[in-house]
Amino acid sequence: MKITLLNGPTCDYQNYCGFPLKVVNSLRAKRLSLRIDEKQHIPVLTIPKRCSQRKVKEFLDANHDWVVNMMARLPVAAKFCDGEKINFWGKEYVIKHCPEGKSTNFAGEVLKVSGGEEFLHRRVTEYLKTQCLKVISEMTVEKAALLDAKVKSVAIKDTRSRWGSCTTSGHISYNWRICMAPLEVIEYLVCHEVSHLKHPDHSAEFWNCVAMLHPTYKETRRWLKTHGKSLYKYI
Repeated sequence: MKITLLNGPTCDYQNYCGFPLKVVNSLRAKRLSLRIDEKQHIPVLTIPKRCSQRKVKEFLDANHDWVVNMMARLPVAAKFCDGEKINFWGKEYVIKHCPEGKSTNFAGEVLKVSGGEEFLHRRVTEYLKTQCLKVISEMTVEKAALLDAKVKSVAIKDTRSRWGSCTTSGHISYNWRICMAPLEVIEYLVCHEVSHLKHPDHSAEFWNCVAMLHPTYKETRRWLKTHGKSLYKYI
């Protein structure tokens, strides 16, 4: 990946550091920085204006081990495939490619996927998103009613930095991958977000509200922190 710095000739930093690297030249950045783009599975190097190649290389050398360790922690990117077992809403299903079928749907313990095999991953992903929105919307409204709170809308999103969010106006969104977590973990996330309808912070009152709705939230919250990233392998 070759780039041209504002104050120097072209430099191939990807070859220099020995791993794939996305380079961003920024006029706003005040300092060199490195972050991991978990969605694209690639480290991102941001270079501020008038930064020498020597300084960039020293920065890469100093952070080389950190990048390698962080990349090693990321789940290996994967696509849904025929015969694979997946979890949805607390139940296990086997993906079965049915090229002659007319739709994608659950049938017993099987998720039947129609169309060409090259479209299987996309069809499974979109179907899970659609089904997730239906069931998680119902649970969200039910849990909010226990707090005498109203939900304006529920959305499913493809986020990488958070599992859910709730605005002060009552709009709640969830990461679609949560549908593959254990049912009690899904319930915890819903209780977490609807509790924000009453407490838009993480105060003691907020956590008391979560505990009232989901008494075992500490255990399920721990599962999400420990195992949640494994669900991000599906991109």
